[in-house]
Amino acid sequence: MIHSKRHGEILRLLKEEGTITIASLAERLGVSLETVRRDVKPLTDDGSVLKMHGAVGLASMVGEAPFERRMRENAEAKRMIAKMVAATIRDGEAIMLDTGTTTSFLARELLGHRRLTVVTNSSDIARTLATVNGNRVYMAGGELRSDSGAAFGISAIEFVSRFSVDHAVISIGAVDAAAGLTDYDLDEAEFARMVLSRGQRSLVITDHTKFGRQGLVRVCGFDGFSELATDQPPPHDIAAALSQAGARLAIATA
Repeated sequence: MIHSKRHGEILRLLKEEGTITIASLAERLGVSLETVRRDVKPLTDDGSVLKMHGAVGLASMVGEAPFERRMRENAEAKRMIAKMVAATIRDGEAIMLDTGTTTSFLARELLGHRRLTVVTNSSDIARTLATVNGNRVYMAGGELRSDSGAAFGISAIEFVSRFSVDHAVISIGAVDAAAGLTDYDLDEAEFARMVLSRGQRSLVITDHTKFGRQGLVRVCGFDGFSELATDQPPPHDIAAALSQAGARLAIATA
């Protein structure tokens, strides 16, 4: 990859993630740490990229709340997935949603529905769907995270465990053929696992950029949910794992 192309790739990665470590950039670009530092220097000199301890960030996004930044990442793909899933939910049904940008997009697509019962740990989803169209919204309690405005912990898990819903929906940070569904936070993974157990239909929604990734904490294997909704066909090994587990694959199109 030539120098100018690497500049473009660095900026693309920063637009997706906001901040990224020098070590991660080197690994993803297939170059040395020193090469990345040289490539980053003109970008920091012109002010388009800010240098932080061991990392760099896009100047226009540094200081933006992490959840707001993630809402802008692959927004069109997430919106397509949300629109497809919303069309499978009927008025009057009960739905459980964990916190996540794709589930927040789904909440917005459900604004045309009526008399929904919604169970969630996300203050964003609760605010979106409460007090409209005769909906009933139940919000899991606990300390709200400053980055996402979501409640986690034992009290949140115990609260949602009391409900049985038509559709249990989680978003996920990583999908790998060998590791299954994983996430990057223990509390989020434990909450997502409980959500999947509470629905007649258990649905995982994620955009294609999460395929082939492995997070820190396992949520479940491919036999732990009934359906995966995404925006592009997954790699062959993930598609085979879904098929073997009997999980349905739904792909949203524009």
